[in-house]
Amino acid sequence: MTISDAMPPLWVSSLQTAAARRGAAARQGLPDVENSIEFRLGPDHTPVQSMRRARGFIAKVLPALLAGAPNAKFVEEAALAVLTELVDVTARHRASVDLSGRVSYDGDHVLITVGEMSRSLPAPEEEPGLFLVHRLSDDIGQYRGDEAGNVTWASVPVRPNLH
Repeated sequence: MTISDAMPPLWVSSLQTAAARRGAAARQGLPDVENSIEFRLGPDHTPVQSMRRARGFIAKVLPALLAGAPNAKFVEEAALAVLTELVDVTARHRASVDLSGRVSYDGDHVLITVGEMSRSLPAPEEEPGLFLVHRLSDDIGQYRGDEAGNVTWASVPVRPNLH
């Protein structure tokens, strides 16, 4: 299954409703509800196509996911930049048939996960786009995926460090 350029309007409205519920839960002292967006791209997409499609899809729903977040526009731009770079490097070193990803928001961080890569995460000197990922993320790492590859994740803080 691949993502499409069209997104059902019900999905966006359900994210907006979830964002409103998250605010209501916080006022009532309930635990925050985590919201996420997932995508999967088939093997017929080149790395450039994968970057464009993943970014385009996430860009459509990320504003609803981050509704009410402090610095939402800055966080959205940072998360999209990190997503683009992780999809790029993963697509060029793909270990599984499909490239999948997830963007989730817990109120403090946007967690971006992309998998699976056939190697460990290269150094930024080898993949210059990773300099940007390291600059915009407060943590980055990998774990072993289900299909013998490495899943890469990065955490983008909602409130960027001021120092």
